[in-house]
Amino acid sequence: MKTTRHLPVVFILLLATPAWAQFTFTTNNGAITITDYTGAGGNVVISNSINGHPVTALGVNAFNSKTLVTGVTLGTNVASLGDYAFYGCTKLTNVTMGSSVTNIGAWVFEDCTNLPSVTIPNNVVGLGDGVFDICYGLKTVTLGSRVARIGLNAFYFCTNLTSVTIPDSVTNIGDDAFYYCFSLTNVTMGSNVNSIGYQTFYDCFGLTKVTLGYGVTNIGASAFYYCTNLRQAYFQKNAPTVNGAAGSADSTVFAGESGTAYYLPKTTNWGATFGGWPTVLWNPQIQTTNKIFGVRTNRFGFNLTGTAGNPVVVEACTNLGGTWSTLFSGSVTNGFIYFSDAQWTNYPKRFYRVRSP
Repeated sequence: MKTTRHLPVVFILLLATPAWAQFTFTTNNGAITITDYTGAGGNVVISNSINGHPVTALGVNAFNSKTLVTGVTLGTNVASLGDYAFYGCTKLTNVTMGSSVTNIGAWVFEDCTNLPSVTIPNNVVGLGDGVFDICYGLKTVTLGSRVARIGLNAFYFCTNLTSVTIPDSVTNIGDDAFYYCFSLTNVTMGSNVNSIGYQTFYDCFGLTKVTLGYGVTNIGASAFYYCTNLRQAYFQKNAPTVNGAAGSADSTVFAGESGTAYYLPKTTNWGATFGGWPTVLWNPQIQTTNKIFGVRTNRFGFNLTGTAGNPVVVEACTNLGGTWSTLFSGSVTNGFIYFSDAQWTNYPKRFYRVRSP
């Protein structure tokens, strides 16, 4: 008689580890703050919620020195990034923040040396002190339309940052904000900036010119100190004070370089010098009432008059809402210069304007 033997059946149940298990967190009034990351690194996605509760904040030091993290995508409920949240994440190359973010604390991305670009969402109202300090891999940054303050040391030692557009929402730029950003060649400043801090652009020797907005009323001492290639500064309003004193009384604003400060007609409080530089009235005008103006042999032209040495750019376009093209870049010599456009017959209409370089 044969005996049938039955082998035991073994069931193995594999339980997936929930995504939130790589975080420690606290819950307060139904909202979650992530306090630490304990995962293996790589690209990290922060969920919109944990256990049905919205993730609204990254706490202080939440990802501090997590050197294996290469990318972070924030959930759509995250509103606040605590101080030092990503400090020392040296392999971080990508951060995606949604429109829910309104607050970025101090030193949040300090020493994230491989972060190449950042877009600050439009609802962020301020950048904390040292937020991108020593991010020397940072090349581009886009600031949201509501940022009102750029904190001190915000971009300190961002040596590869080449261009910054400061939106009209910004009113204050802190001390040392762009200190030693020596690759910075272009700064476009919003019209509402009223204060530029102490040593804000110190050692930015990539700068060749700067235009200060209508709202600037005070500049910190040594604001453009040792920007050795800076040659032109254009002011669009009355002479600012330097640390609350008349600008002509402080020679440190442009110390370490030689150039000219240009100011517009009908602005006030300008002396012979500002911040150690000689001042010159910038007043080029197109002359439209003399015989030189208009169509001449094979060209359209006009005289430009102004203070001798005034640098000017003449641009043209076929549509006032379109793209302007540079036709001439030079300076007014002996009080005037003649400009002509031999290509005017190629267009049904042509608009011209004069601006500073």
